[in-house]
Amino acid sequence: MKPAEVRTKAKKELEKLIVEKRGTLFGLKIRLATGQLKETSQIRETKREIARLLTVLKEKGENAAK
Repeated sequence: MKPAEVRTKAKKELEKLIVEKRGTLFGLKIRLATGQLKETSQIRETKREIARLLTVLKEKGENAAK
């Protein structure tokens, strides 16, 4: 998901996406530990998506405070 797409979403949607991505990350880590994950780059990409979502969520919070 690109930053421009993320910025158009509402705060509640971002929070929901963060929860979903964290669940996905957990599943990927389990698959990695059991040897079932073939593309380990998925973990890195999921972490980056979570960070992107958190950044935009923080930006929205700061803009609301102004």
